[in-house]
Amino acid sequence: MPFIPGSKTKPDYDVIVVGSGAAGGQTAYVLAAAGVKVLMLEAGRRYDPLAETPMFNTNHHAPLRGVATSDKPFGFFDATVGGGWRVPGEPYLVKRGAAPGWVEAQDTSIPTQQNFLWWRSRMLGGRTNHWGRFSFRMGEYDFKPRRRDGLGIDWPLDYQDLAPYYDKVERLIGVFGSNEGLENTPNSSPGVLLPPPKPRAYELLAKKACAELGIPVIPSHVAILSQQQDYQNIPKMLHPNSPAMQKALAENMKTRLACMWATSCLRGCSIKANYQSTTVHIPPALATGNLDIITDAMVREVSVDDTGRATGVYYVDKVSRQDRHAKARVVVLAASGCESARILLNSKSAHFSDGLANSSGKVGRYLMDTVGSGLGGQIPVLENAPPYNEDGASVMHMYMPWWKYQQQRAGKMDFPRGYHIEFGGGRAMPDASTFFGLEGVTGGSYGKKLKEDMRRYYGSFVYFAGRGEMIPNEDCYCELDPDKKDAWGIPVLRFHWKWSEHEELQAAHMQKTIAEIIESMGGRVTSPPQLDGKKAIYPGGSIIHEVGTTCMGSDPKNSVLNQFCQAWDVKNLFVTDGGPFVSNADKNPTLTIMANAWRATDYLLEEMRKGNI
Repeated sequence: MPFIPGSKTKPDYDVIVVGSGAAGGQTAYVLAAAGVKVLMLEAGRRYDPLAETPMFNTNHHAPLRGVATSDKPFGFFDATVGGGWRVPGEPYLVKRGAAPGWVEAQDTSIPTQQNFLWWRSRMLGGRTNHWGRFSFRMGEYDFKPRRRDGLGIDWPLDYQDLAPYYDKVERLIGVFGSNEGLENTPNSSPGVLLPPPKPRAYELLAKKACAELGIPVIPSHVAILSQQQDYQNIPKMLHPNSPAMQKALAENMKTRLACMWATSCLRGCSIKANYQSTTVHIPPALATGNLDIITDAMVREVSVDDTGRATGVYYVDKVSRQDRHAKARVVVLAASGCESARILLNSKSAHFSDGLANSSGKVGRYLMDTVGSGLGGQIPVLENAPPYNEDGASVMHMYMPWWKYQQQRAGKMDFPRGYHIEFGGGRAMPDASTFFGLEGVTGGSYGKKLKEDMRRYYGSFVYFAGRGEMIPNEDCYCELDPDKKDAWGIPVLRFHWKWSEHEELQAAHMQKTIAEIIESMGGRVTSPPQLDGKKAIYPGGSIIHEVGTTCMGSDPKNSVLNQFCQAWDVKNLFVTDGGPFVSNADKNPTLTIMANAWRATDYLLEEMRKGNI
């Protein structure tokens, strides 16, 4: 069962999965391993990182030396194709500054006057082809935040419910890191994590400076293979009852090589060293013979029968521009939080006049992103450094997890939730932006003096990025615009957004803390820290961590899904992407999306076995 055109689908499937990224890939993988016949629908084009990744091209091979542009905001070699902040023919609506009314989103960078930015990856594998691959577990506090401070919403499950699935996902995708036993920063089970790469010089300097400030600096957890996986034993651990999947997974793991510490993971990886759904989830699922995939399939709504039961999905074949229908016993939406909400809101019928699974009125509500703010610095002690080996991942080897849980619980902080700090620097491959801002240090130079300054200051700049928790609020949500439609005739989303004072104060604290770290390293900030939180905080959506919109809960009156991501209103409908999140901890969400999807899919399989769906 391979990639097929829309005209070659079977009369019906056991399960349709909409989306092919972290959630869709994980869901289809578990289903295929269990022998279930699955149809995966992806709105973007087919993408093969083995053939399409420019891993060893240097910047002089690219237009403008690979620098970011409006079409390629993360640089020319970024893996995203057919998507980004703007998708041709697929607008979304935002508010712009104080202007009245709704306008089409246009901006592709920050700062921006848009109230929200929405990144979409229209390609097989979705955003897993484009992400930092930071893989942090949510902790016990993160699942019960309201219990601690009276704000937000508690998850209808605990950390212990998800812990075994974190282990499974980390073994499957390969995550390097260490167990440090820090508060609300859970350890993985012994033997699960791969060894972390050695810290770089600037990371060791930051660690030394942070020790004086009482800030922990520990190895990061990243979905990159620092060594090849144990393909002889891991498949047996993950799939003890499926010899077919053991074989398929072992064969795929054999082809995944350890990282060569070459170019940026944002380019994709032709040796499969990093996690992408296209190299980790989809190949073994296809090898079972239980998965069909249709790309360029823009799903517009879920179909239901006279009893209100899901029967399949309607989608637009973007190649032929035909409207098609695919049937299945169960439908799983895994298209990303906002896209899945859009499909549900557009799935109106006599049974569901306000959209499918929306009896609570909560579809689209409680949209969240990660709080972001950052600051750079120049470190004199790193000037004129001799060449030294900086081999390693294209992302951070170390980071700072949140360290003030007890101060917050004691009411000693002016904001309730925490953040972690990511940072980078060093002597990476230069590009056109490497010496942006150099004049701020040198006062400006030209000719021979410019070259001398470049050599002197190369590798002496560092940048720190705070990434914090957002508390869900009633002012952040997406809804269908009543008039505007995209090129496929589907109503577009419009976004309401408002940061609360909690997040703004948090962003100001990020700025203050980062400035203190830079100064403790003996450096100077490259711009004054912004202590006005309204100005310090990045726009909603800009971190590309949007979650919420189809929140899970224990009461159908105020939630869309139960704890297993099953719709309260439609028992054979599930949502397994970031939509079910009821909080957005400072931990980057992708690992939790996959762990939650695996748990939900196990439940789905058991309900199918019992004949309940």
